[in-house]
Amino acid sequence: MKEIRAAIAGTGSYLPEKVLTNDDLSRMVDTSDEWIYPRTGIRSRRIAGPQEQTSDMAAEAGRRALQAAGAAPGEIDLLVVATISGDSPLPATACLVQEKLGLRNATAFDVLAACSGFLFALDVARQYVRSGAARKVLVVGAEKMSAITDWTDRTTCILFGDGAGAAVVQPAEEGSGNGILASLTGSDGSLAPLLHIEAGGSALPTSAETLAAKRGFVKMDGHTIFKYAVRNMAGVALRAVEEAGLKPADVDWIVPHQANIRIIQAVAKTMDAPMEKVVATIERTGNTTAASIPLALDEAVRDGRIKPGDNVLFVAFGAGLTWASSVVRWGR
Repeated sequence: MKEIRAAIAGTGSYLPEKVLTNDDLSRMVDTSDEWIYPRTGIRSRRIAGPQEQTSDMAAEAGRRALQAAGAAPGEIDLLVVATISGDSPLPATACLVQEKLGLRNATAFDVLAACSGFLFALDVARQYVRSGAARKVLVVGAEKMSAITDWTDRTTCILFGDGAGAAVVQPAEEGSGNGILASLTGSDGSLAPLLHIEAGGSALPTSAETLAAKRGFVKMDGHTIFKYAVRNMAGVALRAVEEAGLKPADVDWIVPHQANIRIIQAVAKTMDAPMEKVVATIERTGNTTAASIPLALDEAVRDGRIKPGDNVLFVAFGAGLTWASSVVRWGR
């Protein structure tokens, strides 16, 4: 039997209307644009409204991806949503998105791998398509990080934003050479305390005490995370390019997780790539966690930067700790 190669057939994204600038933040916590921008590369981020849920953003990004791929809702066999900020602990946010999009024939579930989540979900889609278990898969990364951010903690609230991005994955056109050429994932649970949310699970259920202590929000050792992020993102990116049978010089575009401009620059340097070959949205979106790669990808596809035949490298790093990289030869 010939191997079935999975390909991305269409992308979509969604950003909330509200823009929160660094100057806005300076009126909420002790910070400033002069402090935030040089250290992170962020000038503003989008914030979802009170009635705008993660599933709403995911559904809109998914709807746009379906339209771009020319896929009808009934054709989707599988829906995978990557998120750490789902509408509720139960059920899976993917089930809510399935209902909103009318994906009646799809199995739906969530993937939780933090900032690496979209690439983990993309790898799941790739395996389903390669095995023949699914013909068309909708992959979504969606986050309402504003709901799990402590807006009095200036070390974290400056970083995060809300949004969603999506992609339809299906078999590549036979003989085209397009599709997902390589996909690698990894994790190290011994480093979990570096980036986590303490309360809200079975180990430490939500209580009046955890709420008062703000233990239900994201906590991060940013300095240590930075070192691991640079090392692991660079390493997994190089391995993915090699597995794809390419050299760094063959990569036309790098679409990295949008966590920090310094991390992005370090990864580009490892790949010996100029920043002109990097798709960076962090200045306008901040860190949207699992949504950041598909948001950046959709922007670059729609504005014409990414063209058929281009070799595109995705790379991410997140809580867990997790890391992932994929190489895609872009098709029509």
